[in-house]
Amino acid sequence: MENTELKTSDFYFDLPEELIAQDPLEDRSSSRMLLLNKNTGEIEHHVFREVIDYLHPGDCLVLNNTKVIPARLMGVKEDTGASIEVLLLKRKENDVWETLVKPGKKARPGAKLSFGDGLLTAEVLEVVEEGNRLIQFHYEGIFEEVLDKLGEMPLPPYITHKLQDKNRYQTVYAKYEGSAAAPTAGLHFTKELLAKIEAKGIDIAYVTLHVGLGTFRPVKVDNILEHHMHSEYYQVSQEAADKINKAKDSGHRVICVGTTSCRTIESAADENGRLQECCDNTEIFIYPGYKFKVLDVLITNFHLPESTLVMLVSALAGKEQVLHAYEEAIQEKYRFFSFGDAMFITDSFTKDGE
Repeated sequence: MENTELKTSDFYFDLPEELIAQDPLEDRSSSRMLLLNKNTGEIEHHVFREVIDYLHPGDCLVLNNTKVIPARLMGVKEDTGASIEVLLLKRKENDVWETLVKPGKKARPGAKLSFGDGLLTAEVLEVVEEGNRLIQFHYEGIFEEVLDKLGEMPLPPYITHKLQDKNRYQTVYAKYEGSAAAPTAGLHFTKELLAKIEAKGIDIAYVTLHVGLGTFRPVKVDNILEHHMHSEYYQVSQEAADKINKAKDSGHRVICVGTTSCRTIESAADENGRLQECCDNTEIFIYPGYKFKVLDVLITNFHLPESTLVMLVSALAGKEQVLHAYEEAIQEKYRFFSFGDAMFITDSFTKDGE
């Protein structure tokens, strides 16, 4: 990639705070949807459930079926009773997790923590990179069940409202536990809409990428080429690989729902854009200049200024076109971020049958 001059500030836009969606809509599929033609920059405004009109038989829709775990634990230090918050990031082995602890200074190695009146206890083992803590948990029964009882959904820092229903920060097709954040583009789909999409002859391929909190980590370097991506685990089944390859072979489109599905298939594909069953960790960073190997079009939400996600979207549709579309979305009062509206970056506005 010849881009040596990409600056983080090139991806800045001014977002009024009142456009940050604080609560999910009653009906998932009633969000708004901005259609952006990646080739021409043309824009149209729709409602999300109309997405089916722009999917054609033979296309393959790729969804990330990861499940968010209620990874935020509120507890106390056993010796002082001081409040402490632990965010589970990654399971290491058995009951040792890499975590983010606030306040960190109270969580020195050897510190003992208690959650839910001792239903769950923990000991800080060591401090690792970026100040994260390795913590060993102790409990009786099944960890997931204890977590379900005590844990809260780890909503992003820009959402200040309390979530009334845990399931609303979960896609309707979430299956494999392991994410610290939801693949939010998928939140717009209902079971009914997915059934209609399949009935129309569109293949649905499920892949898994466990979303880490690095998703929200700001780019702190001025030259984006110096930014280091966090590592995330992904898995592609043979069935998903076959469906995606089939769409490519027959001249149909591969449509990713969300940047996580996009990063999964772009990480898993060989240089010819072919996929096979695999699992691995990825640190792929997609920004303008990147040549997509598999993905043709993308359904995504509206992202934070200067984030790696805006950079990924700009790699697909061009930075100027993306920032122009964001400007229009702001003028039209679209809702932004996790519980916000959707954007469909496509290659044509032709409805099926036209």
